[in-house]
Amino acid sequence: MRNKLFFKILILLAGSLCISFLNAKIKLPTLVSDGMVLQRNQKLNIWGKADANEKVEVKFLNKNYKTSADKNGNWKIVLPEQKAGGPYIMTINDAILKDILIGDVYLASGQSNMELPMRRLTPLYADEIKNASDQNIRFFTVPQKYNFKSPQTELEGGKWEVTNPQTILNFSGVAYFFAKELSQKNKVAVGIIHASLGGSPIQAWMDENSLKKYPEYLGEAKKWQNDDLIKSTELNEQALSKGWYAELDQSDLGLNQHWEKFDLNDADWKTMQIPGSWEDKEGPFDGSVWFRKEINLNKNQAGKTAFLNLGRIKDADVTYINGTKVGNVTYEYPPRWYDIPEGVLKEGKNVIAIRISNGGGKGQFIADKPYYLEIDGQKIDLKTEWKYKIGAKMEKMAPGTTFIRWKPTGLYNAMINPLINYNIKGAIWYQGESNTGKPREYGDLLTTMITDWRKKWNRKDLPFFTVQLANFMEPKTEPMESNWAELRDQQRQVALRVPNAGLTVIIDIGEWNDIHPLNKKTVGDRLALQALKVADRKNIIADGPVYQSMKTEGNKIILSFKIGTDDFEGISELKGFAIKGKEGKYEWAKAKIEGNKIIIWSDSISDPVSARYNWADNPDGNLKNKAGLPASPFTTE
Repeated sequence: MRNKLFFKILILLAGSLCISFLNAKIKLPTLVSDGMVLQRNQKLNIWGKADANEKVEVKFLNKNYKTSADKNGNWKIVLPEQKAGGPYIMTINDAILKDILIGDVYLASGQSNMELPMRRLTPLYADEIKNASDQNIRFFTVPQKYNFKSPQTELEGGKWEVTNPQTILNFSGVAYFFAKELSQKNKVAVGIIHASLGGSPIQAWMDENSLKKYPEYLGEAKKWQNDDLIKSTELNEQALSKGWYAELDQSDLGLNQHWEKFDLNDADWKTMQIPGSWEDKEGPFDGSVWFRKEINLNKNQAGKTAFLNLGRIKDADVTYINGTKVGNVTYEYPPRWYDIPEGVLKEGKNVIAIRISNGGGKGQFIADKPYYLEIDGQKIDLKTEWKYKIGAKMEKMAPGTTFIRWKPTGLYNAMINPLINYNIKGAIWYQGESNTGKPREYGDLLTTMITDWRKKWNRKDLPFFTVQLANFMEPKTEPMESNWAELRDQQRQVALRVPNAGLTVIIDIGEWNDIHPLNKKTVGDRLALQALKVADRKNIIADGPVYQSMKTEGNKIILSFKIGTDDFEGISELKGFAIKGKEGKYEWAKAKIEGNKIIIWSDSISDPVSARYNWADNPDGNLKNKAGLPASPFTTE
């Protein structure tokens, strides 16, 4: 009996092993999947996992390529260079990959200005989104993960997506317009691998070896290799934050008394003009404040869908119309754009109510932003007097956040290293705002990162294009030091000294009151100019005037610019130049164009030694070439 049972068990085990063998399937990385764009004119890596020593066969464009997995189950096949085209089918053993295009593939990385999706740009590009339908523009969005222990080889998800009115909403605005321009100019498919994360400093995108000159960053990375520390920190911060907001909600009279109600008696509420800050009237405090605005509508406006634009608010808001919640935003940066459904608005009196909670810093409706209610294309201006009342004042500000995901090496390990087998044509990079606290190290960090990424992709000439930081914050009346200007200059110098690198200057399209300027099309188009010039070797003008050298003649400084960029646009009054004497400080300078030179001087300085252009957080310089491209901020020092 025992022998028969033993024999049955052996048969079952053998059967299961056979079934397992028959069902053994290769495992492909998420990048190698339906809809992918493969890089033209490069040898192509196709890789994955399988059982140890399993045979793998790739069939593509009527040719077969074979290999075997190693003892760990890893395999890779290198396909020969291919010309642009498609759609094609690829089979890998029993896996069938469909709708494959061959064109150009770019990595798009950085922080929030690269991450900013098209849905956040809807009012500017509503038609672009509505009519989006392009098989030749495809995105792969890398999951936002971090890992401090080791470089990862696989992503935890992601898929290739074709452009349509639904998918485009989640595409990076900068990368989308970049891809669209390149696809149209080169008549090929463009694939974007998008790996970015808002708020991230450059050191988060660098590996451990690249940071060896920076023990402070390496120490941070090592510290966060402790899973227990990560978990305890996150749980503690979540508990503190939850407790603060719970106390705020419990103390908020507006929540308890439902100040969002349509028929609330607000006769005793104070008033203030929007935009503006209630703290200018009430003094600084953290907590909540409620606003109410009554508007009257006619019967033709009643019941219709509408659009409410409340600019930007510091910090979080929940917005109601006639007691119905129409939207909320939980932090300061996103614009308050709320779609009002049918039936909410009514004839006669309507009430907009906003509850704002602010945990730190000056609470306010941001100035120079639009505030209106739009019905049938008609806008009702909301930059008027509103009623307000404090809901609750807290004794201390909201607890801070460690933002572990921004720590050194974490994003490189989880979001960049898994990509390095995938062939790309180049990289676009929009980052730097989070490094303005220590700008002078940025040039070395960026150069080191470019060198390392090129090594990882085994492309020492991999094109790399940086977006220089835009103008931001309130303008200053006098020349002064600026960390933002310093970091821009670091970006400029990297583009000058690193081969096959380019700089996209956007010093003319920023917004003083928004770290996320909305004009992403100009950014993408100018990035595409760099790619067409450097990566595709086309004879086009991609740069504004590029400063090259200076000399002094008496009380004047003569500035020379790179040949080909010195065809200046005629401007009657040049702005943005400053000059310094041997013993003094920088003063505003007069400037004029003489041929392909810029002459600058100040009547109060007889011995000039150096000059600066657009050296400020938010400068107003106007030097451009005839192609309409702005000069980068620079210093002659």
